[in-house]
Amino acid sequence: MTNQSLRSPIITVAGHVDHGKTSLLDNIRKTGVQESEAGGITQKISFTRVPIENIKKRCPDIVRKGITLDFPGFLFIDTPGHAAFSHLRKRGGSLADLAILLVDINEGLKPQTIEVLNILKRNKVPFIIACNKIDNLAGWRKHSESIKENIQKQSVNTKMQFDEKIFTLIGALQYHLLNTKLFYEIKDFTKEIALVPCSAKTGEGINEIILTIAGLSQKFLKEKLIIGTRAKGIILEIKKEKTFEYAEAIIYDGILSIKDEIAVASFNEPILTKIRVLEEIQPASFKFKPVDNVTAAAGIRMQLINAKEMLPGMPFTVLKDNIDEIKREFQKELNSIQTDPKGIVIKADSLGSLEALMTLLRQERIQIVSAGIGPINKKDVVVARANTQHNRINAIILGFNVDKDEEVKDTELKDIKIITNVVIYRLIDEIKKFQEGKNKQIQKERLMELATIAKIKILPQFIFRNSNPSVFGISLEAGKLKKGIPLIDENGEKIARLKDIQEDKKSVEEITEGKDAAISLPGVNFERQLQNITYLYSDMSESQFKKFKDNKDLLTSSELQALQKIAEIKRKTKLEWGV
Repeated sequence: MTNQSLRSPIITVAGHVDHGKTSLLDNIRKTGVQESEAGGITQKISFTRVPIENIKKRCPDIVRKGITLDFPGFLFIDTPGHAAFSHLRKRGGSLADLAILLVDINEGLKPQTIEVLNILKRNKVPFIIACNKIDNLAGWRKHSESIKENIQKQSVNTKMQFDEKIFTLIGALQYHLLNTKLFYEIKDFTKEIALVPCSAKTGEGINEIILTIAGLSQKFLKEKLIIGTRAKGIILEIKKEKTFEYAEAIIYDGILSIKDEIAVASFNEPILTKIRVLEEIQPASFKFKPVDNVTAAAGIRMQLINAKEMLPGMPFTVLKDNIDEIKREFQKELNSIQTDPKGIVIKADSLGSLEALMTLLRQERIQIVSAGIGPINKKDVVVARANTQHNRINAIILGFNVDKDEEVKDTELKDIKIITNVVIYRLIDEIKKFQEGKNKQIQKERLMELATIAKIKILPQFIFRNSNPSVFGISLEAGKLKKGIPLIDENGEKIARLKDIQEDKKSVEEITEGKDAAISLPGVNFERQLQNITYLYSDMSESQFKKFKDNKDLLTSSELQALQKIAEIKRKTKLEWGV
């Protein structure tokens, strides 16, 4: 099998923010990208082509041990934490052939680490774990170019610290059903995942990382790396430069020519376009160079004649009088983006992200009425608002790594909950928490429609009218006060039905706990009936009381206390009331 018949393995480097993804790649490609990143954190997707000659120079053990590599190099993808979804996804498998998962040995597993782990497992992507920042261990010294020897030569205290960190990490990974070992202890790489200690700062362990992924690629990936007859790729990002729009993409199969017409998947009909400019990423560089042909695997940039409505994460392929076949392929690709007759609205930054979000929501039995890519817009708000008419628990827009557009930012959305986050599992937690709270609120509202709990303190210094009707000031210490509810005093005597409530001299239908107001009671003489009374309570039937008691988890502590007091009052005349 010759080099020409095999493509470069695609290696995704992923992990928690600031665990050293870009620094690791810098060390492999010998660049200084990390310093130029805003805040030292990767803000955008980048890919690097590293030819086999560079790999051999960076990892002398390949030549020294006489290891044969049949593929032409590596294509590395450096991703912000959220972008792993986009790069690890294509129909029938994963875009990435291998992954390097970066973990700070001192911090262990973090939310985004776990997120990526789950993506890797779900997409069946083979991976190794680079245990970075060993140089931050107390007393660590570089003694040797071999990481195994270097570990063994550390002081007793440093070696104990290293062992403790590794054992803790192995235990945490075991919790996620992953069997891991230090790479030099593994006998069968199909059964155990390699842990490679390293320092992206000092370069320790980088040789071993390259050696491990090169060995795994050569031994297990050769069949997968055979180049097909038709060019296929994934759109990563659409970028605007001056007056032109460029599509940055990865071609993962075949050979793409500037003369080709391509079809790009969309939620409607495929987008058909010719290529105006075709550029390929240069070796160990971020610069693109115009070319006539590109062979997979490669990072490319295309200026397209028709880039309108093109979305990140969408697949593309060369068009050669096979549009019906392509449509069927794209339809299979988008099969997972199926919505329900009812549910929430979701938006994500790419097709891969959207698919991942939908999968996890459905695992939680959360239905989705509308799903799309891009910022949260007015149309999303209209769809979500329709839910307020029949199921308020679904009046939600969930946004993964997207923002609101300007029109939505300027709109008051009291009736709709918008939840956004760049960590998908936090989104899931937030929506579950919100829906649980909303459900309790709705249940309580229904409960309070049957009857009302109210504990009212009379303010005797504010007597506005003694009788016909009696009008006086009150403070609501618990529950809700509504027009028309019957009131009793502390002795269980029926007083009257509440005629009117005035707050700030305006008549209102109801007030809630903690509010002061003036109330109007018909047929009541304040001086004769209420002069020596401190509290009034809402009256209720025994069956209503029992409903409140059965749903006490929906009540506040002050409402529960008021309910107990009402029961005590009622039991003065009927001992078994409400029992």
